[in-house]
Parts: sequence; C-alpha cells; structure tokens
Amino acid sequence: MRDLSAVRQGWGEVERIGAGLVCRMTIQESFRHWLQLQQVFEFQLRDTSALFGPERLSALAALQTRLLRLAEWQERDGEPGSLHPDTPTAPAGS
Repeated sequence: MRDLSAVRQGWGEVERIGAGLVCRMTIQESFRHWLQLQQVFEFQLRDTSALFGPERLSALAALQTRLLRLAEWQERDGEPGSLHPDTPTAPAGS
C-alpha cells in the first residue's frame, strides 16, 4: 500500500509535466500522437464499438469541425505561435 500512496502523492507532478509537454506540442505532433494511440487501442475500439461507437463518431465529427476552423484561421492569419494561452511568447526583436 505504501507504493500506491507514493504514486498518488506524485500524481500532481506527473499531470503538471504532462500538461507542459502537451502545450509545447505542435498541431502535427499532437495529431501524430493521437494516430499512434488509435493504432495501439484499435482492437479495443472495435470490441467496444457497439457501446461507444456513436459517441466516438460524434467526437470525431466535432474534431473535424474544429480542425476545419483551425485551417481556415491559419489560412487567414498565418501559423499560430502557440495555441495555449498561458505559453509565453518571445518579445519582438528577439
């Protein structure tokens, strides 16, 4: 039980580090990571499609809509420096 307690105590630090890594990921890196997860869990996705299939399709449709808006935004305004509002940007002239 002591080991489980140590894991719980350190979980906040793990989440903080993970959030920092996600914030530094580019859109392409994030999408590549998502595809890798899809591949790893494909068999479970198929096995549970009767239970969760409609929910997954709805989530994918929402993702496609968000990606389309992002592509339109990038076309109009250029590449984003950061998609996370808390990520500091370099001052002009740096």
